[in-house]
Amino acid sequence: MPRRLAAIMFTDIAGYTAMTQADEAGALRLLHEQRALVGPLIGAHRGREVKTMGDGLLVEFPNALDAIQCAVEIQRTIRERHRHEGPNALTIRVGIHLGDVQEDGADILGDAVNIASRIEPLAEPGGVCLSFPVYDQVHNKVPHEFEKLGPKRLKGVRDPVEVYRVLFPWSSAVSAPPGPLLPRIAVLPLANISPDVADEYFADGLTEELITVLSQIKGLRVVSHTSVNQYKRTTKPIAQIGAELGVDTVLEGSVRKAGDELRIAVQLIDTRTDEHRWSQTYDRKLASVFAIQAEVAEQTAAALRVALLQSERESIRDRPTANLTAYEHYLKGIQAFRQIGTPPTSGFMPEAVRCFEAALREDPRFSSAYSYLATELVLMAGAALPAQETFARARDLAAKAIQLDPNSSDAHTAMGSVRMQADLDWPGAEVEFQQAIALNPSSSAAHVWYSFLLWTVQRLAEARKHALAAIELDPLWVSPRECLIDAYEKAGDLDSAIEAAERMAGVLGNAPRVASLLSLLYSLAGRREAALRWLAPFQSVPGLGPRFHRALCLAYLGNVEELRALMTEAEEGRIAEFFAPLYRAMGFALLGEKEKALTELERNRGEALWNMYQERLYDPLRDDPRFVALLKGLHLPTTLSRPVHSSGPSPPA
Repeated sequence: MPRRLAAIMFTDIAGYTAMTQADEAGALRLLHEQRALVGPLIGAHRGREVKTMGDGLLVEFPNALDAIQCAVEIQRTIRERHRHEGPNALTIRVGIHLGDVQEDGADILGDAVNIASRIEPLAEPGGVCLSFPVYDQVHNKVPHEFEKLGPKRLKGVRDPVEVYRVLFPWSSAVSAPPGPLLPRIAVLPLANISPDVADEYFADGLTEELITVLSQIKGLRVVSHTSVNQYKRTTKPIAQIGAELGVDTVLEGSVRKAGDELRIAVQLIDTRTDEHRWSQTYDRKLASVFAIQAEVAEQTAAALRVALLQSERESIRDRPTANLTAYEHYLKGIQAFRQIGTPPTSGFMPEAVRCFEAALREDPRFSSAYSYLATELVLMAGAALPAQETFARARDLAAKAIQLDPNSSDAHTAMGSVRMQADLDWPGAEVEFQQAIALNPSSSAAHVWYSFLLWTVQRLAEARKHALAAIELDPLWVSPRECLIDAYEKAGDLDSAIEAAERMAGVLGNAPRVASLLSLLYSLAGRREAALRWLAPFQSVPGLGPRFHRALCLAYLGNVEELRALMTEAEEGRIAEFFAPLYRAMGFALLGEKEKALTELERNRGEALWNMYQERLYDPLRDDPRFVALLKGLHLPTTLSRPVHSSGPSPPA
């Protein structure tokens, strides 16, 4: 019989046997519903229904990616359709395996089929489980996180099978209590077709404003700016963008601005069918830009069958400012704020700050401009501007934004960041971040900052939850993935941290931040070959940062010579670049020079230690009363969630 490689999927209706005994008619209804809902999705993902097996289906796909995308779409569709129904709504389990199958007419046989059938019962109702071969093929190609369930002994299978499950936004591992699945939408960067190319800022700013307006509709989940900005001038098909962002629909269009004349053309497109849900062209005066945004939001909600609350309708119709000059400065500020460039240097005042300040001179009651300016200053504090006075100004700006608009999620996020970084007020920061998320559940920034706070105070399971929520909202943004990796590492789970970092590499490529994370994690895990492979690029990069990172990793791999040479140069004043006390303390701690390490930390009274106190590089200091005193002064836990290794790395024999 011919053999081929195939991805095998089994489905099963949860609770079907019990229902046939209690309500046979209801059970038959579920069978018909499964066929009506699941059948078209199988075909749309190039699957072939091999046969029905009682209340389940056996399906084959040409590859693992089609299979997992189909399984996710099945669960998303069923949950969306039946979210308001009671306990007898259709709920299925899905199991997937990749392996060789033998053809037997229209049927397929083999171990792969048997393994898939045994994996399916491991899935929770409404869930998807998969074997390692499937995970290995798809984990860096889909915008979903996976949880390792470990090796499982399956009936009729000789060796244990490594099993994973898909973490959906509504699953217990991501959010509790689970809520209804909401439509997911991405606003792609609007194309600038204005006569003046300098009006690019208007299209860029308007894109972000549409994201902001749509995010005020709590019945939608809107992908954040960081991910969609990467599709500016893209030639990728809509279906591919939808798969990469995990969205059902995209809003795309163009902007033409000529003086005070404005033409905005937008269309809402279904990513699965490439069909237009609605489209509209607005020929208006510039002063009508806010009305256009509101109409687009209302049309989008109607097309997606999302009912608007009266408060939401009022919010999206509310004009952020009546001053069009202020608004244009504000849009220029947004464009500058989103520019990706070199890190700011001391004394550098970015264009975004100048634009937001200009907007506020035109309209001192422009709440959104206060929020953006506060956020920009929070990011610059300590890097480009003096920390405390910059934080003080950001605090005042965020407070003014909240005073003018108490329902501004961005303002509460900025205030939470100040409370956390400047005041070390962990409870106060938590209140602000929770308020920000309640006001805008689609704010990936609020979820990321809250995750950052939670792992700072060692509430690591909650930190993972909000990092995963941010990844769902912003799958191409590096920060939530770093938060997830940190939460795993700080819990002592290096294997999961490395897996998450490898997924990050698969999604984001071999960027410097990815290489930095993986080289350190592999070094901490003692995986020398992999660590050296990721460290290789740092050999030729100039500057103190890459050199120090390489020296730390090598020290954990047993070679302390580079670190010793670097620290000697620092002590002798032969390093021209600024070498922060926190990092100098790390180097001395790893070399076993505790006195020098503690002196460095005490020199600045542990400033910024809150952000790094859980690092393994400080483990040799943890039992020292002086280190404990520093943590108490910062209102931080003095013990860790993971095992502590009190001695640093040993040099090779």
